[in-house]
This record gives sequence, structure tokens and C-alpha cells, in this order.
Amino acid sequence: MTTTAVEFEDDGDQLILVYRPRDGTEWVLRKFEEKGELVIKGTFHFSDGHLVAYDQRPFEEGAFLDAGLGNPDNFDEPWLAFKIGSSDGDYFRLDPTVLGIEIPVLLSKNAPLTWRWFSTDRPVSILSVIAELKPSRIVIGGSEPDAIPVSEYKKLIDQFPTPYEVRRYVQARVSAVVRQYSDAKVDAEAKLNAYVNKRVLAKGKDLFKPVRQAEIAKYEFLLEQLQEMLDSEDGYSETAWQKEIIQIVCLLNPKYIAAFPEVPILDSDSETHRFLDFLLVDASGNIDVVEIKRPFAKGLITSTTYRDNHIATRDLSGTVMQIEKYLRHLNRWGTKGEAALRKRLGNKLPPDFQIKITNPCGVIIMGREKGLTNAQLRDLEVTRRHYKHIADIVTYDELLRRLRFILEQLRAEDEA
Repeated sequence: MTTTAVEFEDDGDQLILVYRPRDGTEWVLRKFEEKGELVIKGTFHFSDGHLVAYDQRPFEEGAFLDAGLGNPDNFDEPWLAFKIGSSDGDYFRLDPTVLGIEIPVLLSKNAPLTWRWFSTDRPVSILSVIAELKPSRIVIGGSEPDAIPVSEYKKLIDQFPTPYEVRRYVQARVSAVVRQYSDAKVDAEAKLNAYVNKRVLAKGKDLFKPVRQAEIAKYEFLLEQLQEMLDSEDGYSETAWQKEIIQIVCLLNPKYIAAFPEVPILDSDSETHRFLDFLLVDASGNIDVVEIKRPFAKGLITSTTYRDNHIATRDLSGTVMQIEKYLRHLNRWGTKGEAALRKRLGNKLPPDFQIKITNPCGVIIMGREKGLTNAQLRDLEVTRRHYKHIADIVTYDELLRRLRFILEQLRAEDEA
């Protein structure tokens, strides 16, 4: 019968490894008599205590067949049988002294075991490599919540670094230095990457999938809400308008965790306080400043021209000047300002959260593009880029476009 050097058999109560040494069993038995250790494929560590049977001392009558090992009289090669695990429900619990690792290892009884589940050609113990990652236990197959599915474990085995890949890696490390100082023509790093890309089958998970419908619903709601606001802007007070717009801004920019209205900051020129429309705080504690103007009262670009150019309206240029002064006062306020803002806003932020004044940015939300000519739109873009070092100027039409494009992308991904 055709056999391999290492096979596994299940007798119901224990997992048995059958080993057929190339040079017979006598040398193994002598090693055990001398209290030595047998290491197979750099993975399995056996002493005489693990040996349950061998060709000169077979299992008890009938037990060999019960273990699924067939009739011992049909074996041409010398063999040894070692116990490597005990039954534990739907799993075999492997003997840690055999594997040479300290954490528990459970193998599903339904797993189609071969020696490649444990060792590589080099040889290297795969389970030892996993154990180095410090999981509390290793479970392969079965229904346990922390089990590695059999299909995924097979992929791991198939993708385990080969000797060829290791050689490529070594060449890549050497190449990184040598190619800087010589005319070496082989790009070993590129060869390594090409080889790994062919072998690695793992694909990134679709992290959006579980929340995509919720995201679509969110942006549909925001788009509908903004459109309704713009269609009935006369029905809003300035405070109510700003309160809703800032929520849309934060939901479109998830880096911000909080927005605070009417925050006083020190004007060091006059030793008085100025009040920001909104102070935004991001997850790192950095702050930005937002000015929100109602669209019907604030234009952006003149309808007439000055030397053949449409220029920023007084409202827009005045708002830019206003926000530029806010940023100047914040930067001059420095660490004292950080402490003052923390004291004022601390109970509305996470414990020990630090506010940082580090070159804050400005954002201006105002105006509509509706009704503007192509020449006006062109000059508006020139104006926006001119002021970009001070503040991002965002129109309400741009907010609408952002929401529509996000929705279109989410829906397309959902249908794919």
C-alpha cells in the first residue's frame, strides 16, 4: 500500500500520529532508551512516554483496526504510533509537550489532517508561528466562536512562505542597499512583491457592507433636509439655520467630534472678546473655525465687472477678513487659549481630552451658484483659490453636490 512518512488516525478517544522512518525504527527505540527526544519535521517532539505502539510491539489485538490503521500485517515499512491528542467534545485537544508550545490547541475531529497542517518543507512549525502572536488558544475548525475556519486555515497553509520566497526576501533586503551604490540591474524587491501578490489570496473585507444601507439612508435624509432648507430659507431664523447647517457639515466631515456655537476668544489687540459662529473640534483635539451665512442675504461675486473681472462681493471679502482675524487671535492666544477653551468646553468633551491651537483652518459656508454665468463661476473659483490659505469657501450648491455624489457612489457599490 502507498504510505507517507507521517499520517494521522482517530480511534475515537485519541489522535494518533503514525511515523514510518526511512531507516527503520531501531534507532528511534535506542534514542528513547537513552531518554532522548525524537523531533519530526521540526514540529512534533516525542519521548518514549508518547509511544503507544510500533511494529515490534503492535496495538492490542483488534485495537489497531479500531484505530483505523488497517491490518498491521499489510505494512511493509517499520512504523511507530504516538499519541498526540485526546478527545474533547467535537475536538482533539493536542498535547502541548508534543507541539512545544504553551497555549491550548484544539483541532476539529472533522478536519482532513495531513502533516502539512503542522509543518512546512523547511521544516517550520506552523502552530508555533501562530502561538508567537499570543492568542489565548488556537482553535481550528468546528463551531467555537474563536475558531479559524478550515477553509481559511487551508489558505494560510497554501500561502505560508516557501524557501523560494524567503530567498527572495533576503535578496530584497540586500538589494535595498546594494542598488543605491552599484549598477545592480535586478530589482529584487519588485520580484518579491510580484511573487507574493501571486500567492496571497486574502482580499480586503467590504467593511462598508454591514452599514451601507444605513449610510445611504443618512445621506438621503441630509440631502432632502438641505434641499428643503434652501427651498424655504425664509422660514428660518439665523440661529436655527446655522444649527442645522453645522450638523450637516459635521456629518459630512466625520473627523469632527463636536461643534460649539458662540465661543468667545481673546482679541489681544483690544483686550476684549470676539465670538465665533462655530468652533469645530476634531478627534485629535485640533480646532477649526466656521462662519455660516444664510444664502439669500449673502452673495459671492459681483454681477458687474471691474476691468473685465467679476470680483468678490463686500459680504464675501468682509467674511474672509473676519475669519482671518479670528485665526490670528487664536494663534496669538496659544497655550493660554488652549487652557481657556479646555476650561470652558471641558465638560462637553471626553475626560482628559486636550484642545490644541495648531494653525487652525477657516471654513466659510455662504452663497448660491444658481443664476451665475460661466464667467462669474470662473471668477468665483479664482477668488476661492485666492483665499484658500485663509479659509475654504463652500457654497450651498457645493454641499448639495457632495451629498448627491456620495449617494451615487454608495448606491453604485450597493448594486455591484
